Amino acid sequence: MSILAIDQGTTGTRSVLYDSGGNIIADSYREISQIYPQEGWVEHDPVEIWKTVVDTVAELKAAFPGEVTAVGIANQRETAIVWDKTTGSPICNAIVWQCRRTNDLCSRYAAEAEMITEKTGLPLDPYFSATKIRWILEHCPVDNPENLLFGTVDSWLLWNLTGGKVHATDYTNASRTLLYNIREKKWDDDLLEVFGMPRSLLPEVKNPMDDFGTVESISELRGVPIRAVAGDQQSALFGQCCFTQGKVKNTYGTGCFMVMNTGDRFIRSKNGLLTTLAIDAAGKPCYALEGSVFIGGAVMQWLRDEMGLIEHAAESEAIAKEAASSAGVYIVPAFTGLGAPHWHADAKGSIVGLTRGANKNHIVRAALESIAYQSYDVFLAMVADSGVLPESLIVDGGAVENSLLMQFQADMLGVAVHKPHNTESTSLGAAFLAGLRSGVWGSADELQSLRHLQCSYEPEMDEERRGECLEGWNRAVRQTLAG
Repeated sequence: MSILAIDQGTTGTRSVLYDSGGNIIADSYREISQIYPQEGWVEHDPVEIWKTVVDTVAELKAAFPGEVTAVGIANQRETAIVWDKTTGSPICNAIVWQCRRTNDLCSRYAAEAEMITEKTGLPLDPYFSATKIRWILEHCPVDNPENLLFGTVDSWLLWNLTGGKVHATDYTNASRTLLYNIREKKWDDDLLEVFGMPRSLLPEVKNPMDDFGTVESISELRGVPIRAVAGDQQSALFGQCCFTQGKVKNTYGTGCFMVMNTGDRFIRSKNGLLTTLAIDAAGKPCYALEGSVFIGGAVMQWLRDEMGLIEHAAESEAIAKEAASSAGVYIVPAFTGLGAPHWHADAKGSIVGLTRGANKNHIVRAALESIAYQSYDVFLAMVADSGVLPESLIVDGGAVENSLLMQFQADMLGVAVHKPHNTESTSLGAAFLAGLRSGVWGSADELQSLRHLQCSYEPEMDEERRGECLEGWNRAVRQTLAG
């Protein structure tokens, strides 16, 4: 018996088989192409996304042909896909959450910005789905618009997995569209009117733990029930067992996403954070504060692919350790604007503090440190909004394997950083949700017992040095925003 978690992320798709002990039996991964048609535009091919799911599942099932009890899905959020329900084909590439093409389009709705935020907990920004959908409808004309369906990536996968029988999403993904009222838990008529959005486009909204149909289109899984869907960050929060108010995690992936469970408190951020929906111990809606850093681990890809300074992301720690510090070099990786808490869509990346003695090692170290600095900014805003200083930060994602980064993160935050044994918390959250719905596990308490800590990083830097580091970072951000 096993549970299959499909974790469809920004840079690739990972399918993972979990056993009843919450242990990984096996996993399979495929990268997906990043498409950049113009400066600031980011696209994915929806057909390629679907193919990576098919391929990773086939690879897993070939190696482990045993019974799969249920499927859970976690996905990159906000990315918008529109397809024709009669043909099943997308009418254009997916517009990825990182894409900034709708900067100007957002100004069309500026007069309604306050109402939008009050209902959705989100600022009016190209990050979210509504303006992406609007752009697709205006720039990708079709003969029969009444045949169109919209979905974030979870909906696209559900549609394909079920052979076109299910057009649905869950409230964590719906809450990221600018169309969903998170106070009333429904698609909002006022918001649909503002964005000129036909209700017929929209998927049914379910709880993350629910019945989402059965797999029909992949022979190795035919008849297996799909029992969970959640946006990747809410899935990771659940996978980290952050079920109660005040618990906070940070995922270090392509971007960095810090989320704090605020229970039944809808906290309207005064510090540039998002108010969103998360999942409580019973699989029901609760509120959360979230800060999104657009360029986290992606800064390592930039060093590798664009700058040629490293061959593999794993090299970055050893190279950075060749320098005792960044020697005053700071990188502000605003390659697609700056997210929380600044929200400057037009910001461009910068390197400041270069001297004649600055070398490759300093630049690699500065790139690594930029991930921690951006996460510090979000943490600081979260404490200010919630009035809660967490005792620790729970971390997951690929970059947590970098011990230099994790130690620097603890030093900047001034609190312990806890790294779990299984850092694939996004897929684990999807598996936990599907397993709870299927009766593999009986309660959230049982899930808590399956989580094990691998190591902790305690703050070591003295306050004077910490202050100097943060002062330099803040100065670099100000220069970037002024530019």
